[in-house]
Amino acid sequence: PPAPQEAGARVYPLHALSVANIPNSSRGKSSARSSTVPTPEGLQSRRCKLLEEDSPMVQAGKRQRQRYVTKVGKCQVNLGNIQDKKRFLSDIFTTIVDLKYRWFLFVFMMCYIVTWVVFGFIYFLDAWVRGDIGHQGDPEWQACIENVDGFVSALLLSVESQRTIGYGTRMVTANCAEGVILLIAQSIVGSMIDAMMVGCMFVKISRPKKRAQTLIFSKNCVISCRDEKLCLMFRVGDLRESHMVDAKIRAKLIKSRHTAEGEFIPLEQSELNLGYDTGEDRLFLVEPQIICHVINRHSPFWDMSAESLRREQFEIIIILEGIVEATGKCHCLAAGMTCQARTSYTEDEILWGYRFEPCMSLEKGAFQVDYSRFEMTFEVQTPAASAKELHELKELEQQEHSTLSLYWDHLLQPC
Repeated sequence: PPAPQEAGARVYPLHALSVANIPNSSRGKSSARSSTVPTPEGLQSRRCKLLEEDSPMVQAGKRQRQRYVTKVGKCQVNLGNIQDKKRFLSDIFTTIVDLKYRWFLFVFMMCYIVTWVVFGFIYFLDAWVRGDIGHQGDPEWQACIENVDGFVSALLLSVESQRTIGYGTRMVTANCAEGVILLIAQSIVGSMIDAMMVGCMFVKISRPKKRAQTLIFSKNCVISCRDEKLCLMFRVGDLRESHMVDAKIRAKLIKSRHTAEGEFIPLEQSELNLGYDTGEDRLFLVEPQIICHVINRHSPFWDMSAESLRREQFEIIIILEGIVEATGKCHCLAAGMTCQARTSYTEDEILWGYRFEPCMSLEKGAFQVDYSRFEMTFEVQTPAASAKELHELKELEQQEHSTLSLYWDHLLQPC
């Protein structure tokens, strides 16, 4: 039998499905078919399981579930069963740049080694067919390729020709047209490989992925009142003295839900307004800043209270983008590259009724930032009701005040 509600247990509603509630693809087809039509025993066992998971012993520990984005910004999404893989070859430059370093270095070396071996084999075959190998040391023989007596010497000729080393002992003469054409072809192919591989190497080394490691976010979000409005806030900071140019921040709410027609939408994304209509989402990120999301009627947290927050399951994705400041005296936007830092907050990482402690002070004519206080919060008096309930209560108070004012004005009027 289901446990009574007085025991303090709560059951997660169906509309609060999150990443952990998406069916696992490793399950068999039979289990998937059987789960489409739940039996009363299955519902009862699922309810008992939820009640057991909501026990005080489990509440004491941290709820483990799959995140969409990790705290360091890595997306936990694996792409599989891609049929049309020819699309990756159509954009070969991006495909090579996205490879891991070990595979990138392997492709880099093999491009040169394969061309050296192929052209070296062609040089050796040409010298063998024309008889240059058998007439080594004959002063009367007009050789097409001089001083090539085997495959190794032909390989050395290929390397010297493509890398323009030119030691002078092995060379292609004007006694044969195919040797000249072969040398021209190798020079063109070598230039194309240099342009491709050196460009890929430069782009891969200069990609500002490591710049995101010095952009930090607070471990928790806080919800408290600011200017008589309920707000969700988090803190962001930059550890480097070279600042981000044109930094912009945005937030996404990831939450699964059921539509009115019964359709299940996994990982639905909705936008959280961080001030893009007022320009507050554009940051001058010199010191740590507190980013604020005002919970109004357009916010997905409009109906959420402190009690309902513990029953919800969602994830907030924070994306910070900016241009890495170029080195040198002229810091132009064209010389920088875009950097992106990401993090995420789950519902158990949101502190209701807290506020961030200040981490800046004025010392010796300059502002001093103390990053040891970056994560510190303190508790403040915050109503546990939702923003919608607070708005309705405020409107009711205003209505009562206006009614009382009209009543007293009517009494004070002379007969």
